[in-house]
Amino acid sequence: MAYTRVSSQALLGGGIALLGAVLLLYTTQIFDTRFVLDYVPSLFVFIGLYALVISRLRNVVGPLLIILAAGAWQLVALDYLTAGEVASFWPAVLVVFGLSVVAGRFRRRTAVVDNAQIDLLALFGANERRATVREFVGGDLTALFGSVELDLRDTEVATPPARINATALFGAVDITVPREWNVHMDVLPVLGAAEDDRLRHEEEHEEIDLVVTGFTAFGAVSVTD
Repeated sequence: MAYTRVSSQALLGGGIALLGAVLLLYTTQIFDTRFVLDYVPSLFVFIGLYALVISRLRNVVGPLLIILAAGAWQLVALDYLTAGEVASFWPAVLVVFGLSVVAGRFRRRTAVVDNAQIDLLALFGANERRATVREFVGGDLTALFGSVELDLRDTEVATPPARINATALFGAVDITVPREWNVHMDVLPVLGAAEDDRLRHEEEHEEIDLVVTGFTAFGAVSVTD
């Protein structure tokens, strides 16, 4: 049975909107949502777990730090631990960092994907992919305090133009494309940059191969070859 996969951007946007709605109900005193706010840290735990899964354990440090910090925050919010007790576990950060260094020693630098639709998320880390699909249609790339790099030089677009939606918040999204591709940038930068860094060629076809849309704040979305 066919189904539509929910993108990381949709989950992130939905989570932020839900949190905003809960805060709005509380600040306007329409409804007392304090009991819901007590479980806000669990939302960040979920985000960290999702980042681990979607990166296939290639981006470990950032998500694990989010999970540890949010999990400790949740225990304090529910009065299972005190802030002082949580502070005594700070060496766990060194353990996570050390394990990530060991894990990085045994994995390839850039993973290969052959999906027609590519969805990448980087959270306090880096997520690098090289696509080899011959019928590429697009994807969603999200970088939060991290970087996403997608190499499309070995791909072909099924039905031009392919479409990529990129979001970079205090991070960077870098898309590498074949030199002959005609790319249209439609990214909104807020105290950031959205640029096609490739050199212009005199013989350039008019058909658009790739459209890059999205948003960046205190970050960058770039296209290179």
